[in-house]
Amino acid sequence: MNLLNNAVIKVPVPANEPVYSYAPGTPERAKLKAALTELAAKKIEIPLIIGGKEVRTGKIGQVVMPHNHQHVLAEYHMAGEAEIEMAVKAAMDAKKEWEALRWEERAAIFLKAAELLAGKYRYQMNAASMLTTSKNAFQAEIDAACELIDFLRFNVYSAQQIYSDQPPISPTGLWNYVQQRPLEGFVLAVAPFNFTAIAGNLPTAPAIMGNTVLLKPASSCVYTPYLLMQILKEAGMPDGVINFIPGSGAQIGKICLPHKDLGGVHFTGSTGVFQNMWQTIGENIANYKSYPRIVGETGGKNFIVAHKSADLRKLTTAIIRGAFEYQGQKCSAASRAYIPASMWDALRKELEQDIARIKPGPTDDFGNFFNAVIDKAAFASITEFIAYAKESKDAEIIIGGNYDDSVGYFIEPTVILTGNPNFRTMEEEIFGPVMTLYVYPDAQFEETLERCDQTSPYALTGAIFANDRRAVSLALSKLENAAGNFYINDKPTGAVVGQQPFGGARASGTNDKAGSYLNLLRWVSSRTIKETYDAPESFEYPFMDEE
Repeated sequence: MNLLNNAVIKVPVPANEPVYSYAPGTPERAKLKAALTELAAKKIEIPLIIGGKEVRTGKIGQVVMPHNHQHVLAEYHMAGEAEIEMAVKAAMDAKKEWEALRWEERAAIFLKAAELLAGKYRYQMNAASMLTTSKNAFQAEIDAACELIDFLRFNVYSAQQIYSDQPPISPTGLWNYVQQRPLEGFVLAVAPFNFTAIAGNLPTAPAIMGNTVLLKPASSCVYTPYLLMQILKEAGMPDGVINFIPGSGAQIGKICLPHKDLGGVHFTGSTGVFQNMWQTIGENIANYKSYPRIVGETGGKNFIVAHKSADLRKLTTAIIRGAFEYQGQKCSAASRAYIPASMWDALRKELEQDIARIKPGPTDDFGNFFNAVIDKAAFASITEFIAYAKESKDAEIIIGGNYDDSVGYFIEPTVILTGNPNFRTMEEEIFGPVMTLYVYPDAQFEETLERCDQTSPYALTGAIFANDRRAVSLALSKLENAAGNFYINDKPTGAVVGQQPFGGARASGTNDKAGSYLNLLRWVSSRTIKETYDAPESFEYPFMDEE
């Protein structure tokens, strides 16, 4: 007898995972330092995981330290066509059993994974993030540990909300209810390099709702998603539910995107890649068993607009943290700012003084706020923007602008000043530690808000700094569609699961709000059921009776 058959099981409302400070003298700091030493001292081999089995192809990629690119931390096997096809089959084979589980049984796996990550694997995961993606201790903690834990716990809670949301009315004689079914096919999850939490959420959110998944990690962030696969296995995830296939994005897309059993795509990455994926799906739309769900969070050209009433110190800190935390490699990072002329001289002095104190270097030196960009391609792309600004008559580099890749991919925090509100670095996504400032006449605040709204095709994050509430209100109105996550007197980064559901529109994505029930709804297909206990036995209606 199944003792749970008649049980009403409820998941408690989760709380956000506490963030450790790693301040000197704390036990957490010592444990993290030990994990850094341990991981740096060994090189591991990372296989594919397909149907729960380790698969080695012999086609090898390397995981290196971005801040010391001669140090190889791992070698990983890359999927070819045969392995990709094998992964699709494994996902489809696992599907029936996985979706047949009670949702509470699926949920238990991910809740246990959250506990394992919060305890047993916390320092190993953070150390791996620090070494392989060049995050400092705090950036790793809020991402690879806390945010990923929050995704797992809050997504389970949101799933419960979705399953329990039933039609409020069932008249006498019938029963109305809704079944939330997993999608008919497999989900392709394509992850970015910059957030381990995103690489974890992309496959697990659909899996919580009963789907099976292919996870394609970024080539520059393979280590931490592989560790997550080990955690999920220990937590009890059945074979084939999530299949781990590092490899060429073009090759994986070529097989998966046109596949008749594609159920959906969960993507975070560049706008161009996402648009190409959408185009491929559109070209194959008649081939699918069901129309695929397309969920994507892409680029950003995120802004800070300051009003003359803004607090100078808070604005300065928001620009520095918003633009330069994790070397500006956040889709939410601030990369353009509009400054009133009356504040400019004082702000420039504050920025120069504060940025001069930023010390770049390796992540195992906890005195470093700033580390290396992810790889050679990113280094080349970002420095090309800096070189462009150096050569332009419309801009000048007032802070930073130097770079060196001899040991690691280091680029100084760079501030560009332009008199052209449509200068290239005011419009295009850079994805690096480059902030461009435009100084406007105080009297043109409203026109500047309109210019901010119209300058970039993106609409991910943005911020207004003002103590005058009328200025805040005007910004909320004028910038209503310019950012999916909008901040008042705070930097435009650092969305917290359960507090600020994350996502943007326009060229920034489908705005399906990761970390909320809105995202999870995309991974189910509803079936409405009406059960009638005493159905009519005659086709005639009362109005047809003779008088």
